[in-house]
Amino acid sequence: MLVAPDSFKGSLTSVEVARALAEGWRCARSDDEILLAPLADGGEGTLVAVEAAGGWERKSVPATSPVGVPLDASWLQSQDGTRAFVELAEASGLSRVPVAARAPRSSTTYGTGEILRAVLDSGARQITIGIGGSATTDGGAGILEALGAVFKWPFDEEPALAPEILEHLEAIDLSGLDPRLAEVDLRIACDVTNPLLGERGAAATYGPQKGADAADVELLDRALAHYAGLLEQATGSRERDTPGAGAAGGTGFGLLAIRTWFRSLDLVPGVDLVMEATGFAEKLSRAHLVITGEGRIDAQTAFGKTALGVARRSHSRGVHTIAVGGGVTPEGIDALSRFGVVVVPVVERPQSVEEAMAAGTAPLLRCGERIARLLGLAKSSD
Repeated sequence: MLVAPDSFKGSLTSVEVARALAEGWRCARSDDEILLAPLADGGEGTLVAVEAAGGWERKSVPATSPVGVPLDASWLQSQDGTRAFVELAEASGLSRVPVAARAPRSSTTYGTGEILRAVLDSGARQITIGIGGSATTDGGAGILEALGAVFKWPFDEEPALAPEILEHLEAIDLSGLDPRLAEVDLRIACDVTNPLLGERGAAATYGPQKGADAADVELLDRALAHYAGLLEQATGSRERDTPGAGAAGGTGFGLLAIRTWFRSLDLVPGVDLVMEATGFAEKLSRAHLVITGEGRIDAQTAFGKTALGVARRSHSRGVHTIAVGGGVTPEGIDALSRFGVVVVPVVERPQSVEEAMAAGTAPLLRCGERIARLLGLAKSSD
């Protein structure tokens, strides 16, 4: 049996979820072989899932939070030093900013650019970056600045970079971009297909999740449009409508725009990259049943979230899948049913989200035990 969940975001890592389900299963079926493959989709928790697979060393680098607060950010380097795994949420994630301090007009991705500089300094040239969970809507401008881009303003004094002033930009000079990028093969873990601008764009779709009100969204979309025009002029590449350009507040666009500075650059579904890094395919080949899950199985599950990725892979191999969810909706059940997945809620009584998140691993342990006992009853009746 293979246990391959995502994290229960804000509560438990995917490693903790996998271990709890496995421990519960063993309470009912102690002789079964259980394989663990904690997963992620490129957002917060990706480093934990990849690191748990082994073969990586965790590194730490001083960086800057989305709102300019110094912090220590982690990234992973392969044992041979050639590969690196970076998580944008480590330095530029929404979890790095207390709710009361969220500042959608001023938050930037500069800290992620600082991590990328450290990766380049390490000698790694095969780089994967997961860009989920950002607190930013700066079009990746912070990353570009950290990598050597120069933004030219009409002001007497050089201002601190912020999304709200991007509409005042006069030009973008990319001549100083780090020349080591030409040696880099970059893969971007991206699970959304939104364009940069408009009603499905970065500001309108994801800005409200980051604290933006209607006026903020209008300003950010206008600023991104101006910034996009200048960056496209500087690169000669129009990427604003490329699927995924709107990911992570437009970080997808910023990196796509400078793709010719890299040896190669590809946008890849996040769960696929994490599956590759964690050896999921080999473990699946040995399994007769898969248990996956995530904090909430709902309508968003249909848009490339981890549970769907696991269900699709398992179904193609003829392996049955059970998905557990901290919260479950009919839309989530429907999204997984086409792959024959049985969805099981973890909750045991009516409770608030806050209560469920505070319950720790105990409900997951009991859920794993219930599933194992139910399957035991089914086998005993054959």
